[in-house]
Amino acid sequence: MRTLSFLIPEVFMIDTSRPASRILAMLEILQDHPGISGPELSERLDVSSRTIRRYIVTLQDMGIPVEPTPGRSGGYALAPGFRLPPLMFSADEAIGLAMALLMTQVTHDTKLPEPVARALAKIERVLPKELTERIATMRSEVAFTSPEEWNDVGFPQPGVLASLAQARLARQRVWFRYGRPSGDETAREVDPYGIGNVNGRWYLHGWCHLRNDTRTFRIDRIRRVDVLPKPFEMPENLDVIRAIQQSLALSWQDYKVELIIDGPLCDVEEYAPPHFAILEELPDGRTHLRASSSNLDYFAGRVLALPFPIEIVSPPELRTLARRHAERLWAAAGGDDEVGAAREDQALNV
Repeated sequence: MRTLSFLIPEVFMIDTSRPASRILAMLEILQDHPGISGPELSERLDVSSRTIRRYIVTLQDMGIPVEPTPGRSGGYALAPGFRLPPLMFSADEAIGLAMALLMTQVTHDTKLPEPVARALAKIERVLPKELTERIATMRSEVAFTSPEEWNDVGFPQPGVLASLAQARLARQRVWFRYGRPSGDETAREVDPYGIGNVNGRWYLHGWCHLRNDTRTFRIDRIRRVDVLPKPFEMPENLDVIRAIQQSLALSWQDYKVELIIDGPLCDVEEYAPPHFAILEELPDGRTHLRASSSNLDYFAGRVLALPFPIEIVSPPELRTLARRHAERLWAAAGGDDEVGAAREDQALNV
């Protein structure tokens, strides 16, 4: 296998505003997309076809075997067996890799596992100072839930996450455009109180000046971020993860749910995680549950799964759906429908 005959760093940062960096970027493209055409290279690198031909000659003069490929429009490829030894990252890619390594943390204060810490240190040693500082900011400013609760959805743009973390550290307001699943976008000015990863999604919690209240935003729906020269005061003793979880529990606008559960708070917590409901201990030892839902039929099933006597305070539609679920369960068990419904009514106080 042929490789480059000269020494180069293990990790490149690609700044495509410079010709030398564009040549390196083209080399990476050729390795990932053998046979790519000249016009495609021109579009990717934002240069003319004539410049692409000049870059090809430059690479060949350096001893890198770039060869034309047959076909109607032709293209370029590296000779079979040639591999490029270094890794090359753009700024966003370097931050994204650092984010992936940082997600092995369990909480703010937990150290990275030794192999991960060494890998991150190697990356930081060859990065420009400005990117190293942004990664250090993310390490200190982003909170995480337990790894067993993570999934792979909603990964944000690395540059957006880094800008939000920097703004939180500097206690400066941010402006961004926020998109919703419907496609609508709103412009927001937000005081970024905290950033957290909950159930695999990345969230920003802060004071929204548009709504004049605290709000939680999915960071993967933030289109761009501008840090504003407007300082803000951070709330005292804010638990970012807890605040995000409580916000998620009340985030659905269709139905607000309120239950009184005949069970102590410590027992109910095992069945109602913080992102599902907000729980409060009542003076008589029972538990007050507040939540929200866009699918009351699903929520009724969750209610019946709680192993405690329950009083449904609101909404009234939930009482009807809970009764239907109870009747179906009783019928499935081979019981008398009327007796079963009466027993469930008594248990649920519907």
